[in-house]
Amino acid sequence: MDFTIIKHAVEVDHGIKRLSMRFIKRYAAPERVRLSAELCTQIREELERIGLITLPRTLPRSENDFVWVIQRDSTLGEVTAVAAVLANLDKLGVSPVPQLFDNYPDAKQALT
Repeated sequence: MDFTIIKHAVEVDHGIKRLSMRFIKRYAAPERVRLSAELCTQIREELERIGLITLPRTLPRSENDFVWVIQRDSTLGEVTAVAAVLANLDKLGVSPVPQLFDNYPDAKQALT
């Protein structure tokens, strides 16, 4: 998996880039016909290893879907990481801010 082009694209766009899963798959596994759940997990882990996070956190398996790729060490990346922690705590029922995601169900789903 070579994500150098994706990393540079995110840097050029000031730390955030909207990419199709088809584009990501082209660099992750061009020989694969379909995106599997395992491949999506591997892609997410590799992106995290090079300092990028995705929104939604769980990558979709459809090549027609789009995801946001965010530079982790940017301000937006830090805010996204904090929000993801809060969403996971809320999902576990131990949120320090109860009912935070009551008005933002799509955000909670994308962050977990």
